[in-house]
Amino acid sequence: MSQPLTLMVQGTTSDAGKSTLVAGLARVLHRRGLRVAPFKPQNMALNSAVTADGGEIGRAQALQALAAGVPPHTDFNPVLLKPSSDIGAQVIIHGRAVANLSARDYHAYKPTAMAAVMQSWQRLLGAYDGVLVEGAGSPAEINLRERDIANMGFAEAADVPVVLVADIDRGGVFAHLVGTLELLSPSEQARVRGFIINRFRGDIGLLQSGLDWLEARTGRPVFGVLPYLHGLFLDAEDALADAAADVAAGEGALRVVAPVYPRISNHTDLDALRLHPQVDFRWVGPGAAIPPADLIVLPGSKSVLADLAWLRAQGWQEAIQRHLRYGGKLIGLCGGYQMLGQSIADPEGLEGPPDRAAGLGLLQMETVLERDKQLENVAGHLLLPGEPPMAGYEIHMGVTHGPALARPAVALAQAGGRVRMDGALSDDGQVLGTYVHGLFDVPEALQALLAWAGAREFAQVDLAARREADIDRLADAVETHVDLSGLFGQTLPRRITIAP
Repeated sequence: MSQPLTLMVQGTTSDAGKSTLVAGLARVLHRRGLRVAPFKPQNMALNSAVTADGGEIGRAQALQALAAGVPPHTDFNPVLLKPSSDIGAQVIIHGRAVANLSARDYHAYKPTAMAAVMQSWQRLLGAYDGVLVEGAGSPAEINLRERDIANMGFAEAADVPVVLVADIDRGGVFAHLVGTLELLSPSEQARVRGFIINRFRGDIGLLQSGLDWLEARTGRPVFGVLPYLHGLFLDAEDALADAAADVAAGEGALRVVAPVYPRISNHTDLDALRLHPQVDFRWVGPGAAIPPADLIVLPGSKSVLADLAWLRAQGWQEAIQRHLRYGGKLIGLCGGYQMLGQSIADPEGLEGPPDRAAGLGLLQMETVLERDKQLENVAGHLLLPGEPPMAGYEIHMGVTHGPALARPAVALAQAGGRVRMDGALSDDGQVLGTYVHGLFDVPEALQALLAWAGAREFAQVDLAARREADIDRLADAVETHVDLSGLFGQTLPRRITIAP
């Protein structure tokens, strides 16, 4: 192709299917031998991933890179906003945190952010056969139109065509599509090629009259109607994953619970537990009773001190103490690991007002939040019986020290044959903490951790294999139900066999 293939997927609402459609299209184009890059100009999410070039991007773009068969890069998501409160966020540009800004201050900062977006865009155009762009939220959010860099503001600046996607499972799909189109300016309307309807279940014949009306009303085609894919597992962009993908646990399953903090981050760490047929996993939200469990997992947090205070207010500290008295096990990941210590300090106010608070006091260690963020993909082994292999990534600003670290939980391989120890395991063997995200993802590590928590017999769950299979299932649906030539405005190369 002489010119890179470009298309922007915008949605009528949040969670309309933008991330999913881009992932599916990325795999479809990869199957045709095209080297394509995913691109989200601005993302707001607390689920993130570490890139091949040592930066941080939204987890959805890392998943889309996997679908496209390319290593994740900071140019795939040049602006990432990680909310630290209802009105403020950490601003990450090209993979690195540059500021903590209020919503009003970020609005003034947008021209600088847009310059970073366009730099990444130009680099991708020069390096790939195509770029698939994902919008954010909806382009019809009138209050956000000025200085927009996430939706039509970018589409206009980069001159890319747009397809609108809407989720029919929410209801009101025709109003969503027509209303969104009507609220765009004439030049923005002109670049909308057509529509895709997502998550349809039922008899397509009963929908046809509506599709005909929509095409007549707008003068634009419906390129496809994607079916509702039951049990589809893809890494959640930010909100807690759809429980429809969870696997029902059988009798005698290991009982695992985790709190849903207000600023929970990287909750995809627990996906392997959610999908395990012998794990009864439950999220516990505000005001909900904390059920009996064999294992409690404290996930990551973007605002550790605030979420620790929330945890106490919900009665979790007493529940954890009772859980441990009865022989239960406890794992803390990243921010949850920091909570296990004797104190946490944020002297520079990196996650809120400068503050210091007592931790849960379960490990003899203290944490101080520092400005430099640790960003690294890691691999090694758990310091549990059999020393099973593990792999994951680190994204944190805390520095932890204390006697508890003399009994680490993880050994991480480093360059030159060196080994770096991480985390801590309590003397009584009941409490384990680590900075490593993805602790449960490697099948051998998952089995060892479940055995440590009290499981006796369990099946092997391979999260990476499940993810790949579901990306392929999604791509198959896109191949079957979407007019790809119409969508891209040209005939695509034939599908080829991709070597495993």
